[in-house]
Amino acid sequence: MEAVAEGLWGLADYHESTGEIGKAVKCLEAICQSHVSFFPIVEVKTRLRIATLLLKHSHNVTHAKSHLERSQLLLKSIPSCFDLKCRAYSLLSQCYHLVGAIPPQKHILNKALDLTASAAAANHDQVSVKLWSCNFNAQLANALIIEGDYQSSIAALECGYVCATQISYPELQMFFATSVLHVHLMQWDDENLVEQAVNRCDHVWESINPNKIQQCLGLLFYNELLHVFYRFRICDYKNVQQHVDKLDAAMKADLQQTRHVQELSEELNALNQSLSRSDLHYRDRSALSEKQVRLQERLKSMTRLTSTGKHYLEPAHFGNVRGTWEDKLELAPPPIDGEWLPKSAIYALVDLMVVIFGRPKGLFKECGKRIQTGMYTIQEELVKLGITESVREVDLQHSAIWMAGVYLMLLMQFLENKVAIELTRSEFVEAQEALVQMKNWYIRFPTILQACESIIQMLRGQYAHYVGCYSEAAYHYFEAAKLTESKSMQAMCQVYAAVSYICIGDAESYSQALDLIGPVYRMMDSFVGVREKTGVLFAYGLLLMKQHDLQESRNRLAKGLQLTHNHLGNLQLVSQYLTILGSLALVLHDTVQSRDILRSSLTLAKKLYDIPTQIWVLSVLTALYRELDERGNEMENADYQRKKVDDLQRRLADSHSSIHHIELIDKARLEAQQFHELDIKRATTGPSMRVNLDIPESIGLSTPLPAPSSSRLVDLDTGRRGKRKI
Repeated sequence: MEAVAEGLWGLADYHESTGEIGKAVKCLEAICQSHVSFFPIVEVKTRLRIATLLLKHSHNVTHAKSHLERSQLLLKSIPSCFDLKCRAYSLLSQCYHLVGAIPPQKHILNKALDLTASAAAANHDQVSVKLWSCNFNAQLANALIIEGDYQSSIAALECGYVCATQISYPELQMFFATSVLHVHLMQWDDENLVEQAVNRCDHVWESINPNKIQQCLGLLFYNELLHVFYRFRICDYKNVQQHVDKLDAAMKADLQQTRHVQELSEELNALNQSLSRSDLHYRDRSALSEKQVRLQERLKSMTRLTSTGKHYLEPAHFGNVRGTWEDKLELAPPPIDGEWLPKSAIYALVDLMVVIFGRPKGLFKECGKRIQTGMYTIQEELVKLGITESVREVDLQHSAIWMAGVYLMLLMQFLENKVAIELTRSEFVEAQEALVQMKNWYIRFPTILQACESIIQMLRGQYAHYVGCYSEAAYHYFEAAKLTESKSMQAMCQVYAAVSYICIGDAESYSQALDLIGPVYRMMDSFVGVREKTGVLFAYGLLLMKQHDLQESRNRLAKGLQLTHNHLGNLQLVSQYLTILGSLALVLHDTVQSRDILRSSLTLAKKLYDIPTQIWVLSVLTALYRELDERGNEMENADYQRKKVDDLQRRLADSHSSIHHIELIDKARLEAQQFHELDIKRATTGPSMRVNLDIPESIGLSTPLPAPSSSRLVDLDTGRRGKRKI
């Protein structure tokens, strides 16, 4: 009977290689359903193979789970078979993960760890035992993260790190070191612990043999992205560039190699067709055969061979169990073979990092290209998941929810940055369209995208502010603050609302602005990084100037400008800081300094195509030239200012006449039916949605995920107001 089983296994392999998965499964199920009994070990291997096929090629997790549970019962009667038992535990853990059954998953993984401990005590092959222990600790850490148990997750990962160290496996050590860093970034209890985790990653990465680095592409992306998230979080923009550049270079090199492989494959296919001709001359056939061998060798050297023939398992560390080697950026060797995200998601994320880094610097052309590329990649993947225009959240297969959520969250990040860029460039209609897209996606997937509701409200506030609807802007900022538990984001909402109140310009509004600024100002040093500090210093300095407390305003603004320049590099905020400081210098009759500052501010505003700030600077320059009695400069400047005002008025008229304008500024929150189905909530409250895509910096003055956007900052009036200090 073993010969029959071997034959059916081989036939199943053949059908899988030709893409006929149904036939492959039928071949294997014939063994399980046979009236003639096979040895238990044969049945176990067969059921594991069926489960692997189902997980890899279908959404039929329940059927796979039943085969694995039956395998476990059979394995109880077999005293040895350590590897088979470990494979069964590993696959069953994945099934429980996919259906959101976290307590049973933890139970299975703890039993698996007990098995590895017993095997270690019995002097079983120590390398195999340690590798399986690494596998189970990695999966256990992920399950614990989904439950929000950060400390236990780190403890499991540290156990894995120790095992990897004991068998002198630097690549595996790096896997656990980066995973620990990831959890620290998600929790962020102690900045020193996060920094220590970063330093350990650097140390372990340097210990890996340079010849093996090319085989660790998944780890390279994971490590560099985590470093980027860390640098963004602490507002260390100067040191983030090297990591963004490494990511971009690695992505482009891999894409080039992929294209090369495709070209070679196409050439080989064409050559095979030529060789299939019966009338081919012997000499030509010989030459083509030699070329065929060369092409095959080149392809073999450029592609990573899959281990399907040896290991039927492809455990996925973060939940994605389907995909060929072309789609994978593996984080660890067998039996983990884990990946953080599919290759397409990683590449979209790299494009997003380029956008997030380049947008504050005004690199809008490159950002526009990356937004377009990233969104195209995401749309392609969403279609593969069955998400077309008519599909809503409740239509999704459970096993597709996790990955759909990853791509949808990335899509919202791209759209968020697009809104910010278009608002900065005074392209209000384009900003409307991107914001409406965000709104529509949220309405269709309200549970998966629940974290984005506050972002959308904040962007509605920014849109309203840019187009001069300050009262509506303040309303949306308040609503955004109510929708988030992030203290940082709540603080920024208060700062943005305060700026909107300052723009309204009456005594009551100034008082409301001060009430909002005060609490943030008093706690600004408690936040990680300087985002909140630079934002509140700007708002407070602006308010003090409005109240004609000029020297105090100057002190606050000078401090905020220095922090913004040294840490954030946000050109728009720098330009607006400079404009107020130039105005202050003029009021204090320091005309030389005022002229220099205002010219610098105007240069930056022009680079950003920021028309409102240009008008603001030009109005102050006109007043400067008038005071200096430079009539020619005054007339020329005023004429240029009028042209800019006319341009802005045309843009505002277009935005106000748009069908989307009223719905965006309307003082009402989004209405979306929340589908609080257990499977969707489980799938979307795990680390993939809340923290695995922890993209801490999105737009200008922003906060950790979900990241808000920079406030639109405003021009000044000269009305005299009463003074009140914080």
